[in-house]
Amino acid sequence: MHSAELYDLWRARAGEDPDLLAELDTIAGDADAINDRFYRDLAFGTGGLRGVIGAGTNRMNIYTIRRATQGLADTLNASGLPKKVALAHDSRHKGELFCREAARVLAANGITAYVYPRLEPTPALSWAVRYLGCGAGICVTASHNPAKYNGYKVYGADGCQITLEMADQVLAAIGQHDYFDSPKLADYDEAVADGRIVTIDDQCLSDFVDAVLALRPGNDVSHLKLVYTPLNGTGLEPVKLLLNRMGVTNVTVVPEQEQPDGDFPTCPYPNPEIREAMETGLKLCDTVHPDLMIGTDPDCDRMGAAVPDGQGGYRLITGNEMGVLLFDYICRVRQGNGTMPQDPVAVTTIVSTDMATPIAAKYGVELRRTLTGFKFIGEQIGLLEAEGHVERYIFGFEESYGYLSGGHVRDKDGVNAVMLACEAAAYYAAQGMSLLDAVNALYAEYGWYRNALHSFTFEGETGMHTMQGIMARLRAQAPAEIAGYAVTGVTDYEADGTGLPKADVLEYRLENGAKLMVRPSGTEPKVKVYLSAVAESAEAADAINAKLAEAAAAWMH
Repeated sequence: MHSAELYDLWRARAGEDPDLLAELDTIAGDADAINDRFYRDLAFGTGGLRGVIGAGTNRMNIYTIRRATQGLADTLNASGLPKKVALAHDSRHKGELFCREAARVLAANGITAYVYPRLEPTPALSWAVRYLGCGAGICVTASHNPAKYNGYKVYGADGCQITLEMADQVLAAIGQHDYFDSPKLADYDEAVADGRIVTIDDQCLSDFVDAVLALRPGNDVSHLKLVYTPLNGTGLEPVKLLLNRMGVTNVTVVPEQEQPDGDFPTCPYPNPEIREAMETGLKLCDTVHPDLMIGTDPDCDRMGAAVPDGQGGYRLITGNEMGVLLFDYICRVRQGNGTMPQDPVAVTTIVSTDMATPIAAKYGVELRRTLTGFKFIGEQIGLLEAEGHVERYIFGFEESYGYLSGGHVRDKDGVNAVMLACEAAAYYAAQGMSLLDAVNALYAEYGWYRNALHSFTFEGETGMHTMQGIMARLRAQAPAEIAGYAVTGVTDYEADGTGLPKADVLEYRLENGAKLMVRPSGTEPKVKVYLSAVAESAEAADAINAKLAEAAAAWMH
């Protein structure tokens, strides 16, 4: 059907959610608005679904949720996996509704749905999949996207986001269904009464927090003074539970961002990677003067932090800086107390800082690099577990503020990251150092590795074609130099034999040790450009990245 025909169909059939009909009425006669909502099905990939909440096939609504869940149910029923699925949602609009609708579809297909009774973090969902012996998991979340978004992440039986192969299977199954008639639906209350929908008890979350605590290096953190913000998301309950069990009692929660709120009123882009999201907490730091400020994103799988800058203010720690800081800390402490496993393994991504390489070499750690996305780090943990040596895994991180120091879950874990940040802060405080001092010591030892990320947004159908055109042009006309620096190596992860799954990523290595990578986002309408430079000072490395950024911006047309 064409967009106009689909629009008429949805006006006639999408009456279960009055918000959708009201939206459709407001765009009557607006061809562009109609086309934007109906020109395609919302893309389903290894990250599941993510999109703007609203009416249409290219939006997040109960009908796209039901159709996707029917495809997942078909795939699960055709497999030998347990016919059980764990479900969770974060604080986003329609989150609880979407979670309930997914559970109804599962129950109607003979699959037991285990549902958290209130909003919970993504890592708690990853934990629940394995804890409850499920064949799959669903987390209704759009992570750190703006308030108008929601999403639908699908997890495999291993607690990791689904593999490329399973994503293809689910996508093929989804394609066999329409939006209104095909998905099976159970009555929610009846399914609860007969045991097809089960409430996950509080012991599951408590045991998740205990699993995080079991990974503690063991420093005394009782003297720490913290400011914490859950950014109006899911982190408050598990993080407070964690801190209480660790003995951290001097905690000030940012009041404006304490309670769940899908509007994210103080930070339109609730991402701890950006200063705007952390600004309210930083202002509170000027009054409270904590040793450490911590923020977790709405589904509490990412963590950002700020530390005293030594001049009366606070400095944000970047994702790469926190990654290498925690990596070095874990290696340092585990070697010191004799708990470093034989043949230890750390995992990071191809777009994360090259500084991890010399740190790994110093401590004799095998460093593995994966494609972007923590699911690939989770897969590496699974491979080690299959070999009978999951203990070899000591740490994984990605530049986008995701960290994990154990195999208890198979996704980045903001609760785990909070524990590690507190432990590291206490460790260095005992030596008269702040976390910023520790970061600067790493720069002094290994060189000033500086990284930058620039995102270029291309909305709508034309934007998708523009992004495809940019990547095609770069492949057809590989630059011999970038910003005056000769290109010494080019890797096309879609075509070259990298040993990794094919991916739409281009990497350029330059004569001065700098690196530039281009990747269309898998979850947002953006082309992301990752810049990396190393020099004898922060200023020199930043100057190189600034030149590279100008060159990359010229490509985005």
